[in-house]
Amino acid sequence: MCPNCEDFARTVLLLGQLALYADVFGADEDFIEALGPSLAASLPDPPPGVFPPRYDPDDGPDYPSAAS
Repeated sequence: MCPNCEDFARTVLLLGQLALYADVFGADEDFIEALGPSLAASLPDPPPGVFPPRYDPDDGPDYPSAAS
């Protein structure tokens, strides 16, 4: 198994669990706002094979900016 596969899968699972918790009535919004970005920032590089070869997340259409 690749070195980051387990960490990547665990972090994605935790993000999914947090998303489910966010939909629960009475969920702690402060907890969600603090933990969500922290989990997302802690994602390691995805394991090989998650994206196609030569995939560039910055390569794509230019989106129009929001009207001011």
